[in-house]
Amino acid sequence: MTQATITDQDLEELLARVQDATGALIRGDVRRYIALVDEAPDYTLMPPTGGPTRHGSDFSPERVEALEEFFAGSGEGEFELEQSYASGDLAVLVGVERQHGTVASVDQDWSLRVTLVFRREGSGWRLAHRHADALVHEIDMDHVSRLARGAVSTE
Repeated sequence: MTQATITDQDLEELLARVQDATGALIRGDVRRYIALVDEAPDYTLMPPTGGPTRHGSDFSPERVEALEEFFAGSGEGEFELEQSYASGDLAVLVGVERQHGTVASVDQDWSLRVTLVFRREGSGWRLAHRHADALVHEIDMDHVSRLARGAVSTE
């Protein structure tokens, strides 16, 4: 059942959680991220690495440990909101996660364009969908074509 209209304050509170979660994950604080971002049972993920859409959450001890190793515990991140939309019980945040840290054992920029779809359930928010890509910096059509064909070489 749809609740009252999503207010600007509701969106500001949601954005604050996303900001905190963005910083937590790049620092390797996966447990804090999980506490801030409640993924819905029907959650879908279109990961920045491409490939098939993932369905459902996996916060098993093994997965949490792997994420903590992937994000090595140092870094800074913030969510730069580009646009937000709200309708019924859905809120969509479109923006850039501006991040820098040790990712996969490399100190690097890890900025991602993201679209986050949240569904309000009761008094809380659940993440229903996340689409992320690493195309923060524009690339030319030749590079897009190579990626679309599955070619990873930039030569």
